[in-house]
Amino acid sequence: MAGYLDQYGAGEERRNRIIIRTILIVLAAGIVGTLGWYLTLNHHQEGVVKDFIAALKRGDTQGAYRIWGCTSAKPCPDYPYEKFMKDWGPGPEGPDTSVLGLTDSEACNSAVMLTVTVNSKRTEHLWLDRTNDMVSFAPFPICPMQIPYEIMAHRTVGKLRKIFF
Repeated sequence: MAGYLDQYGAGEERRNRIIIRTILIVLAAGIVGTLGWYLTLNHHQEGVVKDFIAALKRGDTQGAYRIWGCTSAKPCPDYPYEKFMKDWGPGPEGPDTSVLGLTDSEACNSAVMLTVTVNSKRTEHLWLDRTNDMVSFAPFPICPMQIPYEIMAHRTVGKLRKIFF
């Protein structure tokens, strides 16, 4: 025979399970969403540099110079085509197509610093402005004014970009 208090608290236990499951689902969705946002943060800028690298691998230095933000008709004042060819054209210091590739990207305020392996002896840091997608050499060896948490996140979670992208 069922007693008067046998069902006491059964509804509260069910409600507690629902609350705990809801909190865990919201936390998991937040973590997955934040990780996805962080991994795709520099996706557009990485695509621009990958197009630049693909043009160099094809031997299309005019196309690569155009991606840099200059043309032979309107060359960049600080980086004429002759200097571009010295840096990125064929030659002993030029890119080795078997090694040439994007190795790292890091968000720096209103720009992105991308590390490109040019050949076995040379690695370049490229700077891509988010507002106009202009490629240039990085003015700094590392991103300026970063807080320690950003550095830690880049060194740990940032390495996942190589796996997924």
